[in-house]
Amino acid sequence: MRTVTVVGASLAGLYAARELRAQGFDGRLVVVGDEPHRPYDRPPLSKDFLTGRVDEDRLALTDAEDDTALGAEWLLGTGARALDPRERAVVLADGRTLPTDGVVIATGASARRLPGTAPTGVHTLRTLDDARALRAGLTRGARRVVVIGGGFVGAETAASCVALGHRVTVVEAAPLPLLPALGPALAAVCAALHRRGGAELITGTGVAALRGTPAVTGVELSDGRVLDADVVVVGIGAVPNTAWLAGSTLALRDGVLCDDGCVTALPQVVAVGDVARVGGVRSEHWTSATEQPRTAVANLLAGRTTRSARSLPYFWSDQYGSRIQFAGRRRDGDTVRITEGGLVDGAPGPDGLLALCERDGRTTAVLSVDRPRPFTRTRRALDRQEKEKESEIEIEKGSGSGDAARDGLRHPAGR
Repeated sequence: MRTVTVVGASLAGLYAARELRAQGFDGRLVVVGDEPHRPYDRPPLSKDFLTGRVDEDRLALTDAEDDTALGAEWLLGTGARALDPRERAVVLADGRTLPTDGVVIATGASARRLPGTAPTGVHTLRTLDDARALRAGLTRGARRVVVIGGGFVGAETAASCVALGHRVTVVEAAPLPLLPALGPALAAVCAALHRRGGAELITGTGVAALRGTPAVTGVELSDGRVLDADVVVVGIGAVPNTAWLAGSTLALRDGVLCDDGCVTALPQVVAVGDVARVGGVRSEHWTSATEQPRTAVANLLAGRTTRSARSLPYFWSDQYGSRIQFAGRRRDGDTVRITEGGLVDGAPGPDGLLALCERDGRTTAVLSVDRPRPFTRTRRALDRQEKEKESEIEIEKGSGSGDAARDGLRHPAGR
């Protein structure tokens, strides 16, 4: 393997490039990125960057030392148009063809948009350019801001806009924000944070239309109400960037389908980060983007799946001055028990809270609001529990009871 191309100058792409060098690859390393920027830290975009506490130079994830260590060729400002497995090449949007022996797919995801043409003043928040535009739109005095979507990006953006002195309304189509991830009891806690923080929260109704030409003036809800708005932020999820892989024979279903080791159905192609569906799960979190590359690169260099990248799900979010942390695998029907702190009018009290999800006498997940130390202890215990379970599964596979197929994928010969 003389050349490896990392497609996506993202957090996951950067970590993959670092792992290639750390694991002994000394050949040609090419990093392709559709944005003109070197890899940067995205979590601050909806928080410290939006409020002006952090400038762009502090978002950078690489420096001169990185450049020396990586010895990579950076092809920025032009994305990939196709993957040609027959010719073993990546085709760029500008028509250039990059012959390559190995490929790491790290193209991430793009913000999901509302259908139709949006008026000016309507923003998404996924990239640095998105954040620049939104920050500029929020500097023109007190504004009426409507945030569509109560997920992590929407909630963090709403909290930042409140901190900047704007009047904020969050619209969530589900009965509660973050309901699929947290379940009703814990989602209600996060809903209360909005109200306590100073934002109005409207749930159980969607958006029918955006009003205003050329600039947005309001948001019409599906129940007939109209919310006045000077700025609208659409935070309704993300779509994995897989269009460039059409025709490549890779299995695509809400991401690039991989086995438990980030290995795709094509030899010498792995996927990491937001674009990768690893072992049936696609995780859009910082920890996945930084942990998966180690396993993916090891398997790429080995030419077969030797390691698993499945780990305990973990995410955090900063909202209204509180840090929310969650780890584990909650399922519908789990019971919820608050073990530390408590609630005041539905929101975490001054001491925060620690809540456990439990099933059959075992802890399955943990939610913390401003209780970092007990959360860390519980997370470590859950992680040990997860590793023990994985070991049991590997033993069963070794005895012949495992199935090599994942989501309909069969490993190619030699995998």
